[in-house]
Amino acid sequence: MTITSNISRHSEVMIKRTKLYFTRALHRMQKGPGYTYKELLVWFCNNTNTHGPKRIVSEGPKKRVMWFILTLIFAALVFWQWGVVIQTYLSYGVSVSLSIGFNTMVFPAVTVCNVNPFKYSRVKHLLHDLDQLVDTALDRIQFSSQHGSGIPAPNNTNQNVTLDPSLWNYMPLVVIDEHDPNNTIVYNIFDSSTDYSQINNATKGNQTFYAERYKVAIELCTNNRTQCSYRNFTSGAQAIKDWYLLQFSNIFSKIPEEEKVKMGYQAEDMILTCMFGGQPCSYRNFTHIFHQDYGNCYIFNWGQEGQELLESANPGADFGLKMVLDIDQKEYIPFLQSTAAARIILHQQRSFPFLKDLGIYAMPGTETSIAVLEDQTQHLEAPYSSCTVDGSDIPVANIYSKFNSSYSIQSCLRSCFQEIMVKYCKCAYYLFPLLNGAHYCNNQEDPDWVPCYYNIWDTVSHREQCINMCQQPCNDSNYKMTISMADWPSAAAEDWIFHVLSYEKDTSLDITVNRDGIMRLNIYFEEFNYRSISESPTTNVVWLLSNLGGQFGFWMGGSVLCIIEFGEIIIDCIWITILKILAWIRDRRQKKRRPQYNDPPPTVAELVEAYSNSGFQHEDSNQVSTPIPGTPPPNYDSLRLKQIDAIDVISSDDE
Repeated sequence: MTITSNISRHSEVMIKRTKLYFTRALHRMQKGPGYTYKELLVWFCNNTNTHGPKRIVSEGPKKRVMWFILTLIFAALVFWQWGVVIQTYLSYGVSVSLSIGFNTMVFPAVTVCNVNPFKYSRVKHLLHDLDQLVDTALDRIQFSSQHGSGIPAPNNTNQNVTLDPSLWNYMPLVVIDEHDPNNTIVYNIFDSSTDYSQINNATKGNQTFYAERYKVAIELCTNNRTQCSYRNFTSGAQAIKDWYLLQFSNIFSKIPEEEKVKMGYQAEDMILTCMFGGQPCSYRNFTHIFHQDYGNCYIFNWGQEGQELLESANPGADFGLKMVLDIDQKEYIPFLQSTAAARIILHQQRSFPFLKDLGIYAMPGTETSIAVLEDQTQHLEAPYSSCTVDGSDIPVANIYSKFNSSYSIQSCLRSCFQEIMVKYCKCAYYLFPLLNGAHYCNNQEDPDWVPCYYNIWDTVSHREQCINMCQQPCNDSNYKMTISMADWPSAAAEDWIFHVLSYEKDTSLDITVNRDGIMRLNIYFEEFNYRSISESPTTNVVWLLSNLGGQFGFWMGGSVLCIIEFGEIIIDCIWITILKILAWIRDRRQKKRRPQYNDPPPTVAELVEAYSNSGFQHEDSNQVSTPIPGTPPPNYDSLRLKQIDAIDVISSDDE
């Protein structure tokens, strides 16, 4: 009970003190400001710590004017310099520092692929009709230069071949005759009814005229072939290669990935020997991924979960990674890939290898040595730059997340393109990973996908959208490579090397490898010196405060206390303004409540006469007496006595 009573008493005391505070504030508002603006400014000038205002009120008239002008000029300079300093701070500038370190370094992840994605012997049955189309196209228009300057008539055998229209009808290869600009003629290469003798006779013996007059193109049609356009090429070889890739994507888009993995180059067939840091390794030390461009790829030291990162003990070729690869050039798809090589890229651990954009070639029949130097780049986060730490703030779904890889700007750009492709074309591009809930484009389900794809690829606004959306990572490592090559094996050693490698590959006593397929790779750190390029802010809060104070002290001789004084006078001016407004509002209300009289006020004698003589009338006899309204009945309740709450008396000292 005692505790409860103490709490209630304390509450009553707090309520009384609050009422007293607001009552005093109300009295101050009713009394109005105790001083004017002029008095306030004079007081400020006499008491401030800055030098100029004091001289304005203490000097003579001429010096007052001079000091008033100087104070205004220097105050303006202070505000101008403050604006420059604040603008510099809000620009969030950075300074770049370069440091060189020496330390044992983690060996980079190394990805190797064959540029030919599938073995031809395992996919030949899928490409039979497509290859026949290309053979027919080459035979009919005779692009090869081996026939001389004239272009003979096509082979009658291939000209009469029955072609499957389901393969070429969606996007046929055509030859455009531009001899007459007003009457352009389009020849369908795969149409057996086309008279090619006109082309050959018109251009016989004149190869230059043929190149200028005829253009090879891909016909792109939409809306059931009611709207058609042509994608021209300067080279027939490039036209056939691009057309073949589109048809190739259409065929393999419907094949499950598990089957495509079996059609590609297996690790034990491709990686013949391996050695790292002087210790033997094998294809089992590589992580397999399926790359849409290059099929089966293998990554050394990728650093996925559960894998220990390998470090290089010393710089030099003896402490790096050595491999012998066999790309088996006999199994290349003839019309898909015209380059025979292995594709290699060095990248960070747990990052996806974008070999088509950043990879390098290694030639068969050579020994390629790659000396590596590492550059580490560190960018400051927002607001100093627009970099991203892990890509979680980028509004694009990462299609490479299934590889458990880190964010990169290449993955973002490709993910953005795939999203746009699915949005406008209703299907996904084959050479990029698949989005959730989408399917790869094919001619049967999406007959208009090729024109839609080229439209997106050629549209600048779509590329700018992805570029503006994707940001560089804040932390990144780049590998600077010095590449050298030599013939391998030498003519004197190739016999025994081919025998040993053939036996180790398939236990064959015959030579099953040759110079057209095998190559040797040496990848190592050139030295353990690494360069670290980091950013640091050029300005911070300490810099901002010191510059603001320095400018104020230099021009006005002030300090932080002077700024507080200036803030105090501003608050006082606001308070005076509020009190004046309240007083003005109160005066207007009082004027509205006063009774309005047309006649002048009565004199004292008239007031006395009216009080003593009930028949007294005012001198204005024309005044019409206003009828007195009826008196209402008394309200007896109002006469009852009620208890009046005690009001605390406020002394003049409290006010």
